[in-house]
Order: sequence, then structure tokens, then C-alpha cells
Amino acid sequence: MDNLSYLSNAHSSYIDSLYQSYLQDPESVDFGWQKFFEGFDFGREAEGKVAQDGNSDHFLKEMKVMNMIYGYRQRGHLFTKTNPVRERRKYYPGKELETFGLAESDLDTVFNAGAEVGLGPATLRDIHNLLEQTYCQSIGAEFVYIRNPHKVKWFRERMERERNTPNLSIETKKRILKKLNEAVVFENFLGTKFLGQKRFSLEGAESLIPGLDYVIEKGAELGIEEFVIGMAHRGRLNVLANIMNKTYKDIFAEFEGRAFDESKPYGGDVKYHLGFSTDVETESGKKVHLSLCPNPSHLEAVDPVVEGISRSKIDFKYNGDNTRLAPILIHGDSSIAGQGIVYEVLQMAKLDGYKTGGTIHLVINNQVGFTTNYKDARSSTYCTDVAKVTLSPVFHVNGDDVEALIYAIGMAVEYRQRFHNDVFIDILCYRRYGHNEADEPKFTQPSLYKIIEQHPNPREIYNKKLLEQGSVDASLAKEMEKDFRALLQERLNESKESNTYEPNPMFSGAWSGLRMAKPEDFEETSQTAVPKDALTKIAEKITSLPADKNFFKKIEKLFEDRKKMVQNETFDWAMGELLAYGTLLDEGFRVRVSGQDVERGTFSHRHAVVKMEDSEEEYVPLCEIQKEGSANKFDIYNSHLSEYGVLGFEYGYALANPQSLTIWEAQFGDFVNGAQTILDQFLVSAETKWQRSNGLVLLLPHGYEGQGPEHSSGRIERFLEQCAENNIQVANCTTPANFFHLLRRQLKRDFRKPLVVFTPKSLLRHPLCVSNISEFTEGHFKEVIDDAFVKPKDVKRVLFCTGKVYYDLLEKQQVDKRGDVAIVRVEQVYPIPYTQLKAVKEKYNKAEEFIWVQEEPENMGAWPFICRKFRNSSFNLEVISRKESSSTATGYSKQHISQQLYIVGKSFEDAAGKEVKKSVVKTTKKVVNVD
Repeated sequence: MDNLSYLSNAHSSYIDSLYQSYLQDPESVDFGWQKFFEGFDFGREAEGKVAQDGNSDHFLKEMKVMNMIYGYRQRGHLFTKTNPVRERRKYYPGKELETFGLAESDLDTVFNAGAEVGLGPATLRDIHNLLEQTYCQSIGAEFVYIRNPHKVKWFRERMERERNTPNLSIETKKRILKKLNEAVVFENFLGTKFLGQKRFSLEGAESLIPGLDYVIEKGAELGIEEFVIGMAHRGRLNVLANIMNKTYKDIFAEFEGRAFDESKPYGGDVKYHLGFSTDVETESGKKVHLSLCPNPSHLEAVDPVVEGISRSKIDFKYNGDNTRLAPILIHGDSSIAGQGIVYEVLQMAKLDGYKTGGTIHLVINNQVGFTTNYKDARSSTYCTDVAKVTLSPVFHVNGDDVEALIYAIGMAVEYRQRFHNDVFIDILCYRRYGHNEADEPKFTQPSLYKIIEQHPNPREIYNKKLLEQGSVDASLAKEMEKDFRALLQERLNESKESNTYEPNPMFSGAWSGLRMAKPEDFEETSQTAVPKDALTKIAEKITSLPADKNFFKKIEKLFEDRKKMVQNETFDWAMGELLAYGTLLDEGFRVRVSGQDVERGTFSHRHAVVKMEDSEEEYVPLCEIQKEGSANKFDIYNSHLSEYGVLGFEYGYALANPQSLTIWEAQFGDFVNGAQTILDQFLVSAETKWQRSNGLVLLLPHGYEGQGPEHSSGRIERFLEQCAENNIQVANCTTPANFFHLLRRQLKRDFRKPLVVFTPKSLLRHPLCVSNISEFTEGHFKEVIDDAFVKPKDVKRVLFCTGKVYYDLLEKQQVDKRGDVAIVRVEQVYPIPYTQLKAVKEKYNKAEEFIWVQEEPENMGAWPFICRKFRNSSFNLEVISRKESSSTATGYSKQHISQQLYIVGKSFEDAAGKEVKKSVVKTTKKVVNVD
């Protein structure tokens, strides 16, 4: 409470002299004193009443009362009655009157400082009672650190006017009791009917259900039409049943194991990870759509996915109006404090490319992790202290005081809708059992669980309170329980008698018209070519700069060079990529690209956004392509320095709208390992776990050019080891045209699969890595590109490769005129193009050797996957690569060059030669300085 502590110690005559100076000229004193004296004068004039004691001692005490008021606002949350099962920790200094230089003898003295809290001149007793009731009961409010004075004033006036005390109607109280009854009885029913099965009970935190119900009711009242919810497994079944209205019958069917259907290609997931969506009607008759995202056991991993889904729907469904949709994230106390992804997501909250208008955060604060005490789970005072990063307000609420929770939620939702910022509600509660129902919590928290055993549940506490108030009949709660338990038993009986179970349909809403892919789909060719006139028109548009704008000279030169490409009808990698985007935009699709430095491109090749030389004004050529009557739009955003958070966000964005080409690009391919949780738990497995498809594209710069262990490999082996059931697509293209067709193919099929592309670095400017316009206007994506130089009858050795190493091999082949060695490019590594590869094998029927060539060490790259997939096949493949290694690449340029020359030489059973060496050295010198 040191906000104005200097007042307590200031000499009264000095303060009086400052006040006299202020009266003569307000500007003669510091701004802080100006505001203080303004408030003091306001208090003296309020309602024409003035405290009569005008001496300097009373004047000083006025200031001490002001100090007390600010102290309660700032630190009152430390002294609340918010913990239902523990004594709160002690904090010093405390909130005693003596802390502020006041005494009990002052309690009946009238102070003008009462005007500061809306009382006008009032006794210290009345001022103190107001502060105690407002800031130190069942709600602890943290808000004074917010730097926007309008927001602080809004909270202060709202809370002090109402004293943070709910005044609910009888009908609202009955609805709260009904939702508490559902929450408590549901858990009890599951515990008795499915004994021993994991359900991660909500018991101890049942107030979440009426709380979440009120978020929806209040939000709908304030214009919210849709909520996207993310939460972990604790209490998820209760939320599904009593908030999402998933039928009890279906939930019981999952407990009975009826969700499994061996005729369908889904592995499924445990019941407390599943998602659901539905429409509900509020008490006032408003329709609200609710989506609960599926999630893994990785706590907080769903957070960025929820934000991405929300932003996608705000963009497409609500035309950018974020007051009509709100994300809700339900955290655990240990996970919100311990998981770094929370911080990554919070840092998105106000960024143009990622903001969603404010997230409502609810924390189920059990005060314990799996077995870890809260004192061992964080260094911060509160589990929610991360909220201060974005200056988000926090309300700490006693989970046993459900009306206080409803009140805090109402204020939080109003704040979100008014100010479009995140807000946190920390529900202090407890976990009645261990981490799961079979776990014994007394091993690690014996004292706490002795208290919990004797502690009544929130329904019992609230029912007792209502009976004491005379708000309900004594029999109401019993009748509610009896009726609800009978309903649950009826649904359980129906579930046992039924053999049918239908999960939420995938291909509805935004996914209507799409379907699950079939194996034969990957044998078909998609029509991705673009007529020459249309392509040329788009190319001219995206290579033109406004004549009335002043651009950097190097940018003007870059665009002049691109214009020459249009004239010469030959395009490099950057132009191939930009033409893919431009043609899709022209056809009415939306394109979104995000990641670190994507606007320019890590390697200064894209320049999708260009700046004026003398200002921060931006020009985005692709935004000039608009299809009349279409919602197409090109968005490209440099992200903050996050992989886990941003990749999760883009996954969610693509999940919500399959008609958008959504792309995440890593700064270097290596950095994707920072997002491994999203890859493992969502990207590669969501379709088999949750029957949820996704068309997200990952661009991972990859290639061995002497940049060292951290900037060489996108870890293709990690993706390939997770490839199964045609779950994702993995490609490593060698031409701009093939990359163009690959990107366009994502939106040209009636199904969606994630696409992982290992993109080039040195090839961005390689003189041979170009494509003629005919390859864009007549071609399609080629999973395999055969060797056009050799004659099949002369070929003795066939080299299979993927990506940039092709050009090193090509140079050796061409320099030495090696017609006996064919180089075949595998552009799509997965799904494996078996048909095309078998045709290659048959074509080169005179060949004696078939070899896989790669730049990566033998234990990395595509080889471990290729070896496994082609074992015991007629190809009888061998491998040429770097020797196996624990690190992806050497950090020494000379060693890199030596290894690269070895691979090329070994591939042709000859020395690499001077020309190849010259080329490798040149590439290394060009690329090695980019970091």
C-alpha cells in the first residue's frame, strides 16, 4: 500500500506550502500533486459540505485517508477471504489503520476524502467499511497496474459503487442452484455408475458450471453470438454435458466403449479429450453457438488453437467484428503458471495479425498440481501473474461463493466487450480427489485432504445460504437432485440398449462440400494450371509499383527485374510462389501467411510487403488483386518470436476455414522443433483422434549450404516417421512451377490434408532454378520428375533424390556428360508416389543400381523412412549421404564443402571435379552469412 506512502511521512507545513502554491498556479507543482489537490478540492466542495476542522493536522490525516483508499485498491486483494480450504498467506505491511498512520480514535471523524469513493464527506468508519466490503471479501481485484486511466476508473467506480456485492434476482439464484445441482449430481452419478474409470472430476470446483453458464448468458446479452472454448481434461465431461448440452446418452456410450467402430479408420481418443459444438438458447431467447475444441493431455496446448479458430471466424463469419465472438480459455493453476505457451499466446493479444478482441480466462485453481503444492509450482504470488504482461485485470474469487463468481464474471464480460482486452477470473477451489479418481492425494497433501474430506460441496453451501435468506423452499434442492438423477439413469438405460453412436459431424458448416480423403485420391492429378492471359495479367499487377510513391532504390530494381521475368516468360522461386497466391486470390480464395519475417522473407526473396523510403507507409501488391463479389483477401503478418504459439494459432485458423490457404513459415526449418507439441498432438494426429481435417501449409527452409547445425535441416525425418494413413503431405520441390502447382493443389481438391514443404535457401537465386511460363499454364504438380537428359538404354545407375542436392548432382552430370547416370527427383516424399516410382524402375530396366542420395546424415533426412518403406522391394536401394551423426550438420565451412563433394563424387563413382567444387564453394560463401 505504498502508492501514496510519501503522504504519511510528509511534513504538514511542507504539504500546506505546496497546496498554497497549487492554489496560485497549479502548474507550479508536480503532476501527481496536481491530481491529488484536484481530488482534495473536489471532496471539500462535494454536496456543499466541508469538514469543519481546517487545521494542518486534519489536512494531513485527509491525505492519510487518501493513502488508505489507494492502498486498498492496490493491495486489498492480498487480504481477501477467497480461499475455501486454506488460511491465506500473510502479507506485510497489512491493512490495519496504523499502517496508514490512522487510529481507531479517528473512526468517527468526518473526512472529505470520502468523495474519492463516492460517499462525499464521510466518517473514516464508513470509508473503511466500504473499502473492506469492496476489496477484501470473496473477490480480490487486481487492476490498478493498468496504464489506461479510463479502464482503471471504470473498474474503480463500478466496484466501489456496488461494493463488489451481487444483487441477484430470485430467478437468477434458482438458475445458479440448478446449474450447481447438475454439476454436483453429474459427477456423483458418474462416480457411482462407472466406478474406477478416469473422468478427471470437477468436484470441488463445481461453481465453474454456473459461472460458465453466466458467461454465455451475459455475453449474449452484450452481443456475443459465439464462444470458442478451450480447456484441459479437468471438468471437461461436466462442461460437455451441462454447458455444451452434449447428450448424457452419448457421454455414457463413450464410458461403455460404444464410440469405437472398427469399420472406420479412426483411432479415437479418450472421452475427456473430445470436442463438441452446438447451438444453445439463453434465458432471454438469444441463440449462441458454442465450440469446445478437442485437446490433448498437454496442458495449455489448445490455447493458441482456440485463438486461431476465433480469429478465423471473426475474419470470415463476422467480417472482422470481434464483439460478436469471444474465446474462453479454462486453465489450471499449475499449468497457467508453468506452461510457456500461455505467455506466447498472451503476447498475441494485441498484435494486428492475431488479436481476437479479448479472451475470457477462467482458472480452476485447485491449489495443487498432479501432486505438487502451489508453493512449489510457481515463484509468483498468484498463478495468474502472467496476466500483468498485457495489463489484463484479474479477479480472484472464492469458489464456494458462487454469487461472487457470477458478479465477477458479469463485470469481466462487460469489460471485454467494452475495452476488447483479455480478462482473468481465478476461481480458488479445491480438488476433492487426487489427480484422477484412483489417485490417493493423502500421500502428498495429508493435512489439506483432511480438511477437504469434511468440506461441503458448493451446492450444499449455496442451498444453505438460500434457505437462510428465504429465497427458496427447503425441498427445492432435493427435488432438483431427484429429478436430475432420474433423468441421468434414464439416459444411461437408453445408452445400454442402443448400439449407435454418432460423434459431431466433421463436414458441416464451413466444411460443407468437403470429405475425408481416400487412398485413390492421391493417384489423381489436380487441375492447377492457369490460362496464360490470366497468369500474365496477375504477374504484371504484382510486379508494378505506384508511380506516385517513393520506394527504396533496391526495391525498385527488384520489381524491375521481376517485370523482366514477365517479359521473358521465365520465373524464379519468389515469383512462382507469389503467382500461386495471386491466382488463388483471383479465383476468390483467401490467402494468409504468417511467421517470423515472412513479409520480406528470411532470405530477402519474397518482398510481399514493401515500405516507402521516407515513411512507414506500406504497399502490398497482392492486395490489388480483388475478385468482384468475393471475400478474397491477402493477409501476411510478421509474427512475434514464437513457433509453438503461432503454429498453433495458424492450425486453428485453417481448422475454422478450409477455403483459405493458410501458411506458417519458419524462419529456418530447424526452428519448427519449438512447436513439436502442435505437430505431434494436432497436425499429424487430429484426423485419426478427433476426425478433424486441416489444410495448413508449413514452409520450412531446408538445405545444406554450410550454415551449421541450426540452419541446415528442417528435420524431415521427424515428419516422415509420423506419416501413416495418408495423414499429411511432405514435399521438397526443385522448381518454381512445381511449387506453384503444389500450393494451388491445396485448395483444388475436395479434401484437406496438412502440407509440409521443405523450401530452399540457395535455390531462391540459383540460375537453373527457374520455370518457363508454359509450366504454369499447361502443367500440374509432379510428384516425381524424371531425367530428361539421359537415354534409358544407356543408364546403369539411377539416383533418387529430393530438393536442393539435385542441382549439385545435375552439375556433375552435365559437366561430365554422364548419360549412364539418371537423376530422378522425388518431389513428394509422402504419400509415396509408388505408381510413378515403379514406372521409373521399369523404364530404366538396364540399370544395375538404384541409390537414394541425400545431403543429410544417414540417420536423418528421408533415408530412414525410404529404407523402411522399400525394404524387400525390387528397388534394392542403397544410400549415399553424410555419415550418421548426432548433430544435423558441421559448423565448419571447409568440412561442409568436403562432405558435399564426397556425396556428389560418390554418386558418380568419380571425383566431384573442379566445376562442382567451384559451385559448392560459391553457394557456401553466399549463404553462410545469413543467420
